[in-house]
Amino acid sequence: MSQTSHDALSPSGNADVSAEVSHGYLSSKDDYLKRLRRIEGQVGGLSRMVADERYCIDILTQVSATTRALESLALELLDDHLRHCVVRAAKAGGEEAETKLTEARAAIARLVRS
Repeated sequence: MSQTSHDALSPSGNADVSAEVSHGYLSSKDDYLKRLRRIEGQVGGLSRMVADERYCIDILTQVSATTRALESLALELLDDHLRHCVVRAAKAGGEEAETKLTEARAAIARLVRS
């Protein structure tokens, strides 16, 4: 999906008034992709460990490392979202600001529960 068509809808499916504005993470997109490839490698390593019947604790240690890597990535994405999308919306005010704050609260709640 193209940047513009993706941005045109909010997660709720409603038209987003800031469709032409880019996402906050785009300045670090290459770094994020690099980290995601590393995490994919960790997950692949987990599959190989199970297939090779490795010791349970070794697998659990790798699961923990993979989980921490994902949590770290999520926190950085959240920080980018707060600094870019939420700040921009707060400056604009109105319904957009309330929507972005509600989205941020929900994202934080999901991270805290995980």
